[in-house]
Amino acid sequence: MAVGASAALACALLLGACGDSGGLVSAGATPTASGPTRLWPGEPPASSPAYDYGEAETEVVKGVGAVGEDIHRVDPVAVVRAEIAAHPDMYSGSAAPYGGTAARMAECGRSEREGEERGGGEERSGGGDPARCPVLKAYYRDLTGDGRDDMVLGFRLLPGNQTAVRMYTFEADRLVQVLASDDAVLAVELAGRTVIIRSPAAIVGYEYRTQWTWDEDQLAMLLTRDEILRVGGASAKPSRSPSASPSASPSASPSGSAPLSSAPPSPSVSAR
Repeated sequence: MAVGASAALACALLLGACGDSGGLVSAGATPTASGPTRLWPGEPPASSPAYDYGEAETEVVKGVGAVGEDIHRVDPVAVVRAEIAAHPDMYSGSAAPYGGTAARMAECGRSEREGEERGGGEERSGGGDPARCPVLKAYYRDLTGDGRDDMVLGFRLLPGNQTAVRMYTFEADRLVQVLASDDAVLAVELAGRTVIIRSPAAIVGYEYRTQWTWDEDQLAMLLTRDEILRVGGASAKPSRSPSASPSASPSASPSGSAPLSSAPPSPSVSAR
């Protein structure tokens, strides 16, 4: 009898366990899916862009090139000098907002073969204090996807604490500027084939981030994301005007991340 009872109990336990194995268990109530609600559906769509960002504007750098379109042979100082020469109203006119940049370029010295093929490193002459040169270190990466490096360059916009961020590539043996952004800059990062520019926001604890990506149709770096993100406390509250473009250049305007520059926020920065 005892053996039979034990066998029956074991069978019951086994069956009970088998009954629970693999069964569906309720996860509880789930929220009802809710799609976006369109407001003012009767209004006609906009026929023009909200802002003129100037994303697709490019500019040929005159007088600067390199044999074999090797961008590593291009002198960054010569590139900045070429921009200054092409835009005297921004850098050397009587009312030029960035006249301090042009004046400080004398501290950079001058390449012995500026604009020509260069066989090695930074061949400079003419003296000057390199620490006062407004041109920042250049970074190289294939950002256009053509298998060749492109150049991302930064230089200080003086007076003030703004930074000019530029990107250059070769097209048909011509050096072309394909990205131009002037702003107060916390950092510039290269992630894959994207250039990310971080700038101080007017709201404490936030920063602006703009993302620029190569567009094969426009042959330019387009502004593909513009956002404001919470980053914690901040020590300054720069002011911004909401009415202007996030990219203002004189022309109308690195796997992992590599910083290009880290300029302190200015109390008065360019508008977004």
